Amino acid sequence: MTNSTIDLVRLAAMDAVRAARLLKGVRDAALSGQEPPVEPRPVIEASWDRMLRGGVDPDHDFRAGLLALEDLEERRRTSPLREIMPVLREGLVSFADAAQHIMVVADADGRVLWREGHTSVLRKADGHGFELGADWRESTVGTNGVGTPLVVRRPVQVFSAEHFVRTHHSWTCAGSPLTDPRDGRLIGVVDVSGPVDTMHPATLALVHSVTRLAEAELRNRHLRSLERMRSVAMPLLARMAGRALVVDENGWTAAVTGMPHVDRIPLPKSLTSKSRTAGRTWLASVGECTVEELPGGGWLLRLDPAASAPGPPDGATVTLDLTHTHHSTLTVAGGAGTWTHDLSPRHAELLYVLASHHPSGRTAADLAADLFGDPARAVTVRAELSRVRRYLSGLIDHRPYRFRESTSLRLLLPDSPSDLLPHSLAPAVLRGRGAGARGRGGAGALG
Repeated sequence: MTNSTIDLVRLAAMDAVRAARLLKGVRDAALSGQEPPVEPRPVIEASWDRMLRGGVDPDHDFRAGLLALEDLEERRRTSPLREIMPVLREGLVSFADAAQHIMVVADADGRVLWREGHTSVLRKADGHGFELGADWRESTVGTNGVGTPLVVRRPVQVFSAEHFVRTHHSWTCAGSPLTDPRDGRLIGVVDVSGPVDTMHPATLALVHSVTRLAEAELRNRHLRSLERMRSVAMPLLARMAGRALVVDENGWTAAVTGMPHVDRIPLPKSLTSKSRTAGRTWLASVGECTVEELPGGGWLLRLDPAASAPGPPDGATVTLDLTHTHHSTLTVAGGAGTWTHDLSPRHAELLYVLASHHPSGRTAADLAADLFGDPARAVTVRAELSRVRRYLSGLIDHRPYRFRESTSLRLLLPDSPSDLLPHSLAPAVLRGRGAGARGRGGAGALG
């Protein structure tokens, strides 16, 4: 059994006691540096490695302070999770109650905002600190069904001694992250947890399916809000000369005049943050423009008629920041101003590979091998790069794909190589984790 890897179907086929004993042997071997009876699942092994490097105590749980009631209510009120709680309840609470589980919904910080389900299991959860307002980040309480999906950005089931902290071994958890389709931002995670003898491998598939339904609800709400904005914007644009468009706070287009329709104009953080600033600005996809805030939300963008090339000027500094586990950013700074954009997980992978091979660049087949291990998936890569080049106009050259040679490129990597894009399974990223990364900010200028 030494060379095999644990899978949830095999565990489910065992009785709970035997499965828990097997996982305890795997965990004990991992902590002592010995050869385990079977290999842990890769997602669990990677999480344990983060816990060991982060100094999480495997034998004693640590509980950060609970949110004050007023702070909990404020997070609930302002979280987009509030909009989809009816979908989550309808899809999971009755199942959780019947299966002696509870449904837990946490925000992107790992703070538990809602808990519902079986009464006796709720009481048991209290004994583990699994309470409203509790901090269940992986770095706080170890490998678990709330914090680990937030790090790896995909569904994860954690059974018994797969939990890094010993006091959680009587639990089974299945969590799936939630992403806001309006801006691609990670907004939280929904988890179904219960006693270890209630584990079923299909639980994770159910949780994941319900999170997709919840994200679809957010998408439908967004389309309805754009329709309302369009009805207001069309009369406004009809009175204007030149090129202009109206976008919502995430850059999605409601209406345009004097130019072809575009689905979205990626906005800099200065326009998407709470301290929003109107006036003259530079946008990577359209160039110089004047920004006016609209009553009720959204922006009117008046494009500069003299701006023919939206790309950054020669000598601009481009910074790809991959130092954070939850999000990655690209910043362009030059004479036209500074622009920062949050990257999706896939685009962060793509730009990491291009930055790692600057200035020689990569063909579409090269990138397909880097991302998927399959050069034949070049069409998929071209489609993704087409999206990237639309919002980074003039920054990415092709034939081969690479950052524009006239820019100065800085690649910022995590302090630990193992923290490089922890959500990613791309072969190039896995190699990057193993090869060793330079310290925070230490990559310097690459071109």
